[in-house]
Amino acid sequence: MEISSTSNLCLHLISCAFQRCRLSQQLCRLSAVLKSPSPSILQISISDTGIGSCLEEFQDLNCSSIISAEFWDGILSVKTTAICDDEIYHYHFNLRENISSSRTLTRLPSNPKNGLKFSGTETCLSISESIDVLVSEINHFFQKMMILNIPNIAIELLIEREDIPGSRCENVFLANRSNPGPLSTSNVEFLKSGLEDYVLKHGNSLTQKCSTCFATSECLKVGSGIACSTESHKSSGLMMEVVIIISEIESTCPCFRECSSKTEVLYFKDFTPCSISHSTLNVLSTIDWKSYGLTLENVVDQGVCVLEWEDSPSHSQIDMVLHCYHKQYPMLPLGRHKTQLERHLIKKAVKAALNNLKEKHPGILLSAHALKICSHAPDLARSIAGLILSSNDPDFQGECFSLLGLQSREIGADVVEDCIQEKIFSVIEMNDRKSRQRKVVAPFLFEDDCDQDSNYQDKEYEEGEDEFSYVD
Repeated sequence: MEISSTSNLCLHLISCAFQRCRLSQQLCRLSAVLKSPSPSILQISISDTGIGSCLEEFQDLNCSSIISAEFWDGILSVKTTAICDDEIYHYHFNLRENISSSRTLTRLPSNPKNGLKFSGTETCLSISESIDVLVSEINHFFQKMMILNIPNIAIELLIEREDIPGSRCENVFLANRSNPGPLSTSNVEFLKSGLEDYVLKHGNSLTQKCSTCFATSECLKVGSGIACSTESHKSSGLMMEVVIIISEIESTCPCFRECSSKTEVLYFKDFTPCSISHSTLNVLSTIDWKSYGLTLENVVDQGVCVLEWEDSPSHSQIDMVLHCYHKQYPMLPLGRHKTQLERHLIKKAVKAALNNLKEKHPGILLSAHALKICSHAPDLARSIAGLILSSNDPDFQGECFSLLGLQSREIGADVVEDCIQEKIFSVIEMNDRKSRQRKVVAPFLFEDDCDQDSNYQDKEYEEGEDEFSYVD
């Protein structure tokens, strides 16, 4: 792995610590400590109480571009122990040496645990770097990590300038616990909760939920989708999770965002926030957004991925997060099909999230074709209501009222018309949801036992589909 800056190295070490905590499935603490004994020296310590390190995660680090005599000597100190170990092991990695060669791993004297049962890892290095730049990047990194909403990890950032008395500062980051769930809850459920919290705080620009814009939870419409590859001895398996939220905000709200025609796509790779690759950008541009009533005008890479919509729904904001991760850790290589596999899983998961939104919230994300048909529904309902009410056959009227679920006494034209229009809209929405999955015979407008089954399987063939399976 290529490391281009000190901040990238620190964020990678934090990410590894986060993975170890996540896999422990126990309550864990992750600490990042930055100490500056002098303006030219910065001591960095990343520690966690997760499972012990397997050390393989440090072997492929390429730090040649940031190693120099005056900046950093390339020595990484690692202390680690597993729950079943009797000692705390201490190593020095010489990252100055090439990856291709046999890197020197110096094992230092270990410390006994004296019968205590605990696990954890600490990595330390000393560099010449400005503490202010690093603090800003780590703070931003931790704020993004909160979107994952992993509940068993408490994160702290400790900053101490020893040359400035009283400068000790501590920041604590905790997962959103407004909707607590067991640690066994799926990652995608945590991701949904984390993105909801992010949206309610207007992209973390606020410290608390904006009660002005989001008086009730009904303001948010949430959909999620999952796709995964087959796990084997040759591959650690790949999981793709997508959450999409459509929020409705009145333009009179002081926090209303003028950028409702744009969607920032948050992207996580193996539980780490990162930039989106060009291949992922291409996948997002090939999705048939029009079948969901959206017209994609452009996909922009501005350091973050931004989807620009044409004629987006008024007073609505679309937020999206993608998380791609390996089921096993450390990860096993996926080989030459990795890019193709990831592209396919992204497309499947995004479509599953959009379909999930349509299933849970009827009337939204209707295709352009469905919207065109809906525009004729009022006239059709008015005509049908007129035929029923103008009939001189009481038996015919009674049967029509029964099919509509209405009582035949004192029924006004508006009531009959609204009821028929509602049923027309319902059928249009149902067939719009199914139109891209399978061809079905349109159900009767007024038959109660029409096929309402929406648990379909997408049989669309795409290249390479036989190499992996999906969970939609």
